[in-house]
Amino acid sequence: MPELNLILLGPPGSGKGTQGERLQEDFEYPYYATGDILRAAVKDGTEVGKAAKEFMDRGDLVPDEVIIGIIAERLQSGEADHGFILDGFPRTVPQAEALDAELLKLGRQLTAVILIDVDDDEIVNRLSGRRVCQEKGHVYHVEYSPPEKEGICDVDGSELYIRDDDKPEVVRHRLEQYHDKTSPLVDYYKKQGLLNTLDGADDPDRVSEKIRTLVSTLSLEEGR
Repeated sequence: MPELNLILLGPPGSGKGTQGERLQEDFEYPYYATGDILRAAVKDGTEVGKAAKEFMDRGDLVPDEVIIGIIAERLQSGEADHGFILDGFPRTVPQAEALDAELLKLGRQLTAVILIDVDDDEIVNRLSGRRVCQEKGHVYHVEYSPPEKEGICDVDGSELYIRDDDKPEVVRHRLEQYHDKTSPLVDYYKKQGLLNTLDGADDPDRVSEKIRTLVSTLSLEEGR
């Protein structure tokens, strides 16, 4: 399979995680969700986790040096030599420039950026209704995918909770951060001819099919 280096771009709650996991299953490229990596570091109490926690709890972006270090480490590890899927990075133009520089050092470049676009009101509804289990992180939604018993995980019986960064006021703040700092990436990647935009308000299965078709086409083009 040809090398494909992909970025999933979009506001928090746009479905990047769901689509990233499906992409990983379909094409077997390593999937790096920086939010998951940081939350694991916070839970484990690592130095990166301690540095990131106060920013994440406020809904602020984690400083560039922390994120860039995490991504560079994985790109240099060997596991992403044949391609990767990035979710949650880059979030700013300086981070995008740092990623370009890191890839250049490795003699590589991005293949495509997939923007999953969803409006703010839908995002607030999605995230503020999300519930996560204490034990294994299984995810539910009070409206779209509720547990059989309110407040209890169907899989392991642990209590469900609202992540601090899913509280409505924090979600609104995260969206402000996205529009202020991440939206400029749309123009950045459009100018490079890398941007592909999809309607994230569509049914997740239809979004998956559109992404699968796009990536299959890119794979064929890269393999020529």
